[in-house]
Amino acid sequence: MGKSNSKLNEDELREYKGFLKDCPSGELDKIEFQKIYKQFFPFGDPSRFAEYVFDVFDENKNGKIEFKEFICALSVTSRGKLDENMVKLPPDEDTPEKRVKKIFSLMDKNQDGKLSIDEFREGSKQDPTIVQALSLYDGLV
Repeated sequence: MGKSNSKLNEDELREYKGFLKDCPSGELDKIEFQKIYKQFFPFGDPSRFAEYVFDVFDENKNGKIEFKEFICALSVTSRGKLDENMVKLPPDEDTPEKRVKKIFSLMDKNQDGKLSIDEFREGSKQDPTIVQALSLYDGLV
């Protein structure tokens, strides 16, 4: 995969070379992925989470991560430069405190200053960002 014939940019080409160094076959199986993943978390056992991450990266569900899956996952999970990822929030949600206050007031249907489990469940279903955040934990707990 020469630079002049490649559709990869320089960073992706560097990642590809690193991927091939770690995975000469061009594929990464779950056991090897867990070994690599554990290097980033030396003081705990991230096995279950690494298994979850592997399953997310393995888009075609063949039990291996090919470079294309790897680079797509990196692209999605990498943050890039801060200013490239900034989203302009509405004034009533532009701080974590304001966002929490707004969500709480929308969920607290009886306005008693507390959330019942039913209010939380129903309110969560109405906010796509909460649904997405909670779905990240689906199957982990």
